[in-house]
Amino acid sequence: MPKMRAVQISRPGGPFELVEREIPQPGPGQVRIKVQACGICHSDALVKEGHWPGLQYPRVPGHEIVGIVDAVGAGVTQWTTGQRVGVGWHGGHCGGCDACRSGNFFGCTVALQITGISFDGGYADYLVAPAIAVAKVPDDLSPVEAAPLMCAGITTYNALRHSGARAGDLVAILGIGGLGHLGVQYAVKMGFKTVAIARGSDKEPLAKSLGAWRYLDSQAQDPAAELQKLGGARAILATVTQGDAMSAVQGGLGINGTLMVIGAAQSMQISPLVLINGRRSVKGWYSGTAIDSQDTMAFSVLSGVRSMNEVFPLEKAAEAYARMESGKARFRVVLTTGQ
Repeated sequence: MPKMRAVQISRPGGPFELVEREIPQPGPGQVRIKVQACGICHSDALVKEGHWPGLQYPRVPGHEIVGIVDAVGAGVTQWTTGQRVGVGWHGGHCGGCDACRSGNFFGCTVALQITGISFDGGYADYLVAPAIAVAKVPDDLSPVEAAPLMCAGITTYNALRHSGARAGDLVAILGIGGLGHLGVQYAVKMGFKTVAIARGSDKEPLAKSLGAWRYLDSQAQDPAAELQKLGGARAILATVTQGDAMSAVQGGLGINGTLMVIGAAQSMQISPLVLINGRRSVKGWYSGTAIDSQDTMAFSVLSGVRSMNEVFPLEKAAEAYARMESGKARFRVVLTTGQ
């Protein structure tokens, strides 16, 4: 039987292991993808450290996947071999529960699947995924360009387009790292008056190069007060993972403003008075489904939004993951298979 390389975790907190496996066969309703690139996301720590309840090991992480359809299972009619495709965080849903019937596929209560958690992900030469989880990748994007858009891209783009903000509104992006550097670009291209917020004056040139209208150094200024001087933000996209940083900006929301939370933090403090007095709200946002990934990539091509990436070969997955964890990567880390 032909073999493939895969990078797996065998136990919670265990090391990355480069192993040889048989190439999997797609079952009914599944497609097999020859992986070309897979982004490394901070959420991969859920597999690495065993934080996801009921996770079965060994498991191959990775949910920012781009490659070529290599084989299709029985009943698959929407995908054919040779197509360029991607798979993101949302790995499938039942389609029949009340949540799915309401269009809230992320809330599926019967068969919700997460790529790289419910089934093996993209730290490998091949993977098998549900056909419903697959998105078409535009020819204008290379595998390395497209891979981070399958999670970091879709999460920021989708949150912004559901934030309630309209072109011309003041929108702030909290953090300009792996998520935020994409959030600033999307906000600018959507026509928002974009304010970037981060720690330190050294990040201002980057923010301005990405198109930000204003930059606020949260170490030297009160970002909430400064946003109010600018009229109050219609939306603040919180991409950081520090609850105290999120808490510090809530007062910068304008009337009917929304704090859109996409960075995973343990906790944050919310002032009821801030919410009540301005009819403000705090909202979390889930990445999205395959069609949202396609929308994200199409908009990225149209507007010229691109992720800034550091690239590593698959066999250096442990080094690449450590680079992501260090917080020093500029700004996404992507594995390539050489296929």
